[in-house]
Amino acid sequence: MVKLTYYMDGQGASADPQLQHFIEIESQKQRFQQLVHQMTEVCWEKCMDKPGPKLDSRTEICFVNCVERFIDTSQFILNRLEQTQKSKGGFSETMLD
Repeated sequence: MVKLTYYMDGQGASADPQLQHFIEIESQKQRFQQLVHQMTEVCWEKCMDKPGPKLDSRTEICFVNCVERFIDTSQFILNRLEQTQKSKGGFSETMLD
């Protein structure tokens, strides 16, 4: 069980660092589950013609390729967003000097 503890500082109450860490981990788990759900939905629609007791080799290869492309694309987008944030942050810091 998570203990809720608040500390008063000069700027108001702040959450316990353990609670903040717990919330961040749970948020990451939720984002991961959403990503898996989205990937499953996309790849299922793309690769599954008619469900059966076993996957044929063509369907299996399609799923593998779909998942790999989905992961590659997600990683590319995350890297691009990170670069964009860094470049905007660097620009803002330069303007403040």
